[in-house]
Amino acid sequence: MSTPSAVQADLALDCKGLACPMPIVKTKKAMDQLNPGQVIEVQATDKGSLADIRGWAKNTGHQYLGTIHEGEVLKHYLRKANPNEVKEETKFPHTLTNEELQIKLESNEKPLVLDVREPAEYAFHRIPGAVSIPLGQLENRLIELKPEQEIHVVCQTGTRSDLACRLLADNGFKNVKNILPGMSGWTGPTEKNQ
Repeated sequence: MSTPSAVQADLALDCKGLACPMPIVKTKKAMDQLNPGQVIEVQATDKGSLADIRGWAKNTGHQYLGTIHEGEVLKHYLRKANPNEVKEETKFPHTLTNEELQIKLESNEKPLVLDVREPAEYAFHRIPGAVSIPLGQLENRLIELKPEQEIHVVCQTGTRSDLACRLLADNGFKNVKNILPGMSGWTGPTEKNQ
């Protein structure tokens, strides 16, 4: 995105060096300090924060204004919603635990494991056979998935995968499960790039 001539934020939030889900957790708390219509600037270095912030804003009613890239820092701008614009934040209702997924995989069931983390996260630690489609690319790559297929979505902590599950369900995918708590608690087999 090109740099706007003047972006005025009412509050700047430093989330540099934090990984998912912390930028969203801190943003949620900081939004409570703002009045409706005010703008927050969330500074993050986690590349996944772009999709996380966009998805969170869409699901809560807050307005995602845009992101400015300054070197390694992403500056996300959000406008706090008016009370009549706020959506109640809900979690995707269909979930499986890491252990339940591991049992399915060990019993030779063949659900698709969809990993929506960033490529670097996927490269160093993933469930064997998992397909990588980062959350920020998912909407444009839905054609690669079959709507009738059993899809188990995983990320680091269950936050991005929750957003991905909702996106899939909104686009007609019927058999989608969010894996909790995700790779942060995965004790089954893993693989990585050599």
